[in-house]
Amino acid sequence: MNKYTERLYNGLIKENPTLILLLGMCPTLAVSTQAMNGIGMGLSTTAVLILSNVVISALRKVIPDDVRLPAYIVIVASLVTVTELLIEAYLPALYKELGIYIPLIVVNCIILGRAEAYANKNPIGLSFFDGLGMGLGFTVALTLAGLVREVLGSGTAFGLQVLPNGVEPMGIFIQPPGAFLVIAAFIAVMNAIGIKTRQRELVESDGCDHCCANCGAMRTCPSRKLEGGESK
Repeated sequence: MNKYTERLYNGLIKENPTLILLLGMCPTLAVSTQAMNGIGMGLSTTAVLILSNVVISALRKVIPDDVRLPAYIVIVASLVTVTELLIEAYLPALYKELGIYIPLIVVNCIILGRAEAYANKNPIGLSFFDGLGMGLGFTVALTLAGLVREVLGSGTAFGLQVLPNGVEPMGIFIQPPGAFLVIAAFIAVMNAIGIKTRQRELVESDGCDHCCANCGAMRTCPSRKLEGGESK
């Protein structure tokens, strides 16, 4: 698997921002009442993710470290504004459904997290695929959550009736508690089929998650020793 394919796989499966990293939960819980809403929010976030990663990667050697985060916010806010205006102009129904959650993409921790953790340290090509993978992973999670909640809570799928007449939908699934139940079920399934994060792989391989701050054996860890016997 080359580096570009790995970025897509990580975003979709291994480091799925919603189901593995548990990022961007506010829009996930709020707008995933319908599958179409999930697709709309997911693709909007994907577009911003890709463009912000590319711009930040291109400017990573120009932006001073002292103003790094404010610069990221300005870049992301500009891209979100353009995205919001385009949705309002060409997809007014979707704009009405998503409402305030479109401008709130600015503070979505997935976008700022990828900018700081990846785009700031890697070339444009890899940053593009990182944003694409993370965005698609976010979109898939929102769409699946929205589809399950729509079917169980409203009896429809993409606006079409799917439950037979006489079967009463369970209204709780289009309420916030329903979102927690569905997301929890998805996470349980991913854990059951053995989706492993990098941290889990380290723990299973050598019993160490390399998080020294939480490790009682920190002072006896050979890889964490400095000269003179002091720990890092």
